[in-house]
Amino acid sequence: MPPDRAALEQLLLQRSVRRGEFVLASGQHSTYYIDCRLTTMSAAGQVLIGRAGLAAIRLAGWSPRSVGGLTMGADPVAYAIAAASAAEPPVIDAFSVRKEAKNHGTGRSIEGNFAPGDPVVVIEDVITSGGSALKAIEAVIAGGGRVLGVLAIVDREQGGRGQIEALGHRVVALTTSSAMGLA
Repeated sequence: MPPDRAALEQLLLQRSVRRGEFVLASGQHSTYYIDCRLTTMSAAGQVLIGRAGLAAIRLAGWSPRSVGGLTMGADPVAYAIAAASAAEPPVIDAFSVRKEAKNHGTGRSIEGNFAPGDPVVVIEDVITSGGSALKAIEAVIAGGGRVLGVLAIVDREQGGRGQIEALGHRVVALTTSSAMGLA
């Protein structure tokens, strides 16, 4: 296990995991909730996720122009990877997929560093059903982008990965619920 993975799992367990009864965005019920934002928006999380995410993208053999996903969960992850790439070129920029297209200005559904034809990696903080990643993939494809794959911080191992992969998109997760002792 890479050293950053163990440190990231520890930080997620300390900051982001809550026990109790929860209804997830997917509608599923769970006895634990992972609020990745408490980790991804922390200074320590930014450093760990930037390094680990960049390493995972390169290990997967992906060469994206940019990374991003559905706002707000994917945003800090994409920014951390973009920042880490500045120290280890080639540089990867970031973008955000809006939950709804703007009804003013340019009316764009994707903001930031994205253009038709761009190869991108879709980012997800936690995969449960895969719905958020699939929505981001749909927006990227509609915008003329090419999805190289999906990078997640945590795969809850509840079927979402399979949903995404069934549509032909490879998924790489930095960790899983079972690796963190949650499932």
